[in-house]
Amino acid sequence: MVINQSSKEITAKIVYYGPALSGKTTNLQYLHEYLDPNEKGKLLSISTEGDRTIFFDFMPIELGEVKGFKLRLQLYTVPGQTFYEETRKRVLKGADGVVFVADSQKDMAKANKDAFEQLKIHLSENGLNPDKMPIVLQFNKRDLKNIMTFEE
Repeated sequence: MVINQSSKEITAKIVYYGPALSGKTTNLQYLHEYLDPNEKGKLLSISTEGDRTIFFDFMPIELGEVKGFKLRLQLYTVPGQTFYEETRKRVLKGADGVVFVADSQKDMAKANKDAFEQLKIHLSENGLNPDKMPIVLQFNKRDLKNIMTFEE
């Protein structure tokens, strides 16, 4: 978290992390569509022809003021494909929190587990303690058939 006393701004970096096609980019697209235009910046995406994220997505959000400080979030997604491992690690650098987007489909259980384990490794490699990092678990695609229970 960056606290700038002179400009009275607090900026936090939140990273959406998860396996390929779990819905990380869709999360930011939804937020961008429904947030007040005065509270959000431009959604920046670098993707392939098939709309797969190849570097990251980024969207700044302004949340108003708290005790005279402007509160801002910088939302990032990471590419889910395993061959972008170094990019995922770099995007996590300096993260203040993580939203882990799990794909609820039963055939994605191993991919979810592998991605979560890799998240912990990447946090550690960036000097961040995975046990102290705020992580929100988002179970995505709950409207599909053949999904896991929350216990699974």
